Amino acid sequence: MSLLTPFKRASGLGTTSDGVKHWWMQRLTAIALIPLTFWVVFSVASHVGNDYATVAAWFAQPFTTTMLVLFVFTTFLHASQGLTVIIEDYMHHEGYKFTALIGMKLVLVLLGTSSVLSILRVAFTG
Repeated sequence: MSLLTPFKRASGLGTTSDGVKHWWMQRLTAIALIPLTFWVVFSVASHVGNDYATVAAWFAQPFTTTMLVLFVFTTFLHASQGLTVIIEDYMHHEGYKFTALIGMKLVLVLLGTSSVLSILRVAFTG
């Protein structure tokens, strides 16, 4: 039986504010993705059957380019936050956990950057 208080046992284990911030950011990105996803789905669906030039002209509109880049950025940020929680919660070997976190971040940055560059390329070269 320990005579230590719960606070004393938890001292030195890190701050709790980081977890709360992470939780809020994941909720905010989820909320932001709701209207962005509806916009992307309905906008893309409205261009089904159009030729490349029409879709490229749509991509070249500043509002469309901005919304698509915002959608991609928010999606990959939300994915990174969610996968980080999964890896931290379910991988118990520190070496594997570190490797998985670094690999996941690199893959998401690579995919997100290539997605944004693809959107910008179509938008600016039409």
